[in-house]
Amino acid sequence: MHTLDVDLTRLARRRNRSIRLATMVLTAASWGSGLAMAAENTLSVPTLTVQAGTSASSFETDGVIQAVRQATVAAQVGGSVVELAVRAGDRVHAGQKLARIDERDTQTGVSRSEAGVAQAQAELNNIQLQTQRTRDLHRQGYISQGALDQAEAQLKAAEASLKGAQASQSQAHLARGFAQVNAPFDGVVLATHLDQGDLAAPGRPILTLYVPGALRAVVQVGASRQEAAKHATQIQLRLPDGRWVAPKSVQSLPGTDPIAQTMEWRLPLTDAGTMQPGQTVRVRFAGAPTPAADRNAARLLIPADALLRRGELSAVYVVREGHFALTAVRTGADQGQAGIEVLAGLKAGERIARDPIRAGLTHAVPAP
Repeated sequence: MHTLDVDLTRLARRRNRSIRLATMVLTAASWGSGLAMAAENTLSVPTLTVQAGTSASSFETDGVIQAVRQATVAAQVGGSVVELAVRAGDRVHAGQKLARIDERDTQTGVSRSEAGVAQAQAELNNIQLQTQRTRDLHRQGYISQGALDQAEAQLKAAEASLKGAQASQSQAHLARGFAQVNAPFDGVVLATHLDQGDLAAPGRPILTLYVPGALRAVVQVGASRQEAAKHATQIQLRLPDGRWVAPKSVQSLPGTDPIAQTMEWRLPLTDAGTMQPGQTVRVRFAGAPTPAADRNAARLLIPADALLRRGELSAVYVVREGHFALTAVRTGADQGQAGIEVLAGLKAGERIARDPIRAGLTHAVPAP
């Protein structure tokens, strides 16, 4: 009986050891599987170390697209707008009807002027007959030279009155012609300023036309940046599709705005693409000699593809304790291949992600 108890105890111990061993093997297998899955889900993102460097003196500013040839068509007579024949965006040809103003008032003026011409013509005919009789009587010696001179003067006055009435008639017909507003040149309607039923008055704008294709960027440059703009060796404009293009020419107006203290620069575009008047465009003045105060100043430059832009926000992913942290930065001028200047938010020696899109994923980690 005693020997049987000893054998059962030994079997129980062996079974417990087997169970513990199997448990340890399964646990180790599960740990290994978890580590393998974590290794598979980890995304290694290359990084770069921000270095301080020097860059040429440059700056960027915003400009507005304008049409080189643009005209605001205004009313020349008063009256209600009875027809507006075009809308914004329509293409028109020179001489095409754009709007029509109520012409009843101008038609009344035409009738009044025609009546005045008829009256002046009748008076002239009557005076011509009287003058002819006076001439005959003077030739026969029945009236004096003074009476003849007076008759001749009345005749000239009647002729002048007729010419004045005819001029008034021409002016009335011209005013009636202004009741229909026509396009002065081929172009596109940029905007309409009146609607049907509105009251038009002489000088009040009706619509704005421009010639498409011939566009320019207009930039207001502050007085503190005039020297840098004048000595810039490279002037470029950034189009909406991201391309940087050089303008066809550069024109700086001589006057300075007395309030804003800015000068206007006009930069005609060689390739406007799909741009339209009123759009904004980024303009870069680069290559100017560096001011003496900034010649020894170091600036931070990062690649353009390392910068994350979301609306008005500019940010980079900075390495913090083995992970990526999104950090907002304030950028300066785009130096082209040299990179984008960072004015605030980064310090020299910090590591940032080269690919901000991949760095924002859940399992992204900095590459060694």
